[in-house]
Amino acid sequence: MTSEQVVEDSPQSRRREQRGWYFYDWANSAFPTTILTVFLGPYLTTIAETAAQGRPYVDVIGFDVRPSAYYSFVVGCAAILQIILMPMVGALADHTGRKKELLGLFAYLGAGATVCFWFVADGRYLLGGVLFLAANVAFAAAFVVYNSFLPEIATADERDKVSARGWGFGYLGGGLLLALHLVLFLYHESFGVTEGEAVRIALASAGLWWGGFTIIPLLRLRNRRAIPSGAQSTGQAVTGSFRQLGRTIRELRRYPLTLGFLVAYLIYNDGVQTVISFSATYADKELGLDQDVRIQAILMVQFVAFFGALLLGRLAASYGAKRVVMVALIAWIAVVAVAYFLPTGAKLPFFALAFAIAIVMGGTQALSRSLFSHVIPKGKEAEYYSLYEISDKGSTFLGSFTLGLALQLTDSYRLGIISLVIFFVLGFVLLALIDLPKAIRAAGNEVPERI
Repeated sequence: MTSEQVVEDSPQSRRREQRGWYFYDWANSAFPTTILTVFLGPYLTTIAETAAQGRPYVDVIGFDVRPSAYYSFVVGCAAILQIILMPMVGALADHTGRKKELLGLFAYLGAGATVCFWFVADGRYLLGGVLFLAANVAFAAAFVVYNSFLPEIATADERDKVSARGWGFGYLGGGLLLALHLVLFLYHESFGVTEGEAVRIALASAGLWWGGFTIIPLLRLRNRRAIPSGAQSTGQAVTGSFRQLGRTIRELRRYPLTLGFLVAYLIYNDGVQTVISFSATYADKELGLDQDVRIQAILMVQFVAFFGALLLGRLAASYGAKRVVMVALIAWIAVVAVAYFLPTGAKLPFFALAFAIAIVMGGTQALSRSLFSHVIPKGKEAEYYSLYEISDKGSTFLGSFTLGLALQLTDSYRLGIISLVIFFVLGFVLLALIDLPKAIRAAGNEVPERI
């Protein structure tokens, strides 16, 4: 080993990369906070309702779709595209070794599409759907690569802490930007813009925030795998990536416990992501709460979730990450059940429910991410995180279509939200059955002191 390699792998170098890594959570949290959780669902639904002009359905490439169900089906379609594309992205990252370059590529594709939400107005619900597909798929693809850095920049005993800090830092970034959006929305007349223009400014500025702060991790993170010698054409790189992906999928049979964790996570995180993406629409259309109330609640969630992520990270150090995640899933079951019974127009109960979500939200995701890092064979990080990411960060395939189907059949938001309980119950049972120490050893990794 050369002296240069020793310096690169020193604790000081790792900490420098970790601090840069946190900033991508800060950068991209504008998308799930401003776009997914607060503004786009209600706004795109309203755009679709305007285009319907009193009719019960709008036309979507030949299909009659209720305006209330349009956003849920768009989210579900984005998930299908992610399922197809993300494993390819992961294989490409592992095969070429160009993780940093791919992170930048997809981050800026997503940020650019998000900036273009400015043009979604006057009944252009189809344009809004297409931009969302592009932005959400690019968001998830970038997160595949971003997550795959975690096993490289943190030791086995550091990962719960590093992952939790990343999530927490992201909540602070998303919360700060949302606070600015709250001021703009509540006082839009003072700024000389209409309410619709204020929403469009919020949507577009989230893309600018995402793209601007992505510069920091791109300066700090390093490609650890040597880039293959000799120039490869794009076709050769993609072909080689497909072959590697095929080998990885076949090799999954050698790691049944890793596959079991993936299935459990896919199910319960579908529930988490659907609740998050649907909460603003539920508060608007079912509870009748004003936009400023919804934004204030989400703003509170962002800052409370920062402390919640750190709290659950500390609890994981004492009791083990798996046990903490399972307790959090019980809390999610309670959250969905309470949401079903919330009375229309009740602000204080809604804020109390949002506080409970904030405590468990970040910890559930951060600790799941670090748990999964232990059961990945070395050298396959991006490919395995592509499979993991299928049900993360807005990629809500089963949950969105379950919700959309409930709305299509019943036109009841309350029946839609209660239908998500099954995801938390089934996910809890499957996670409880996974022998994580055995899964970690089977992947050839070191078992942390507490898991």
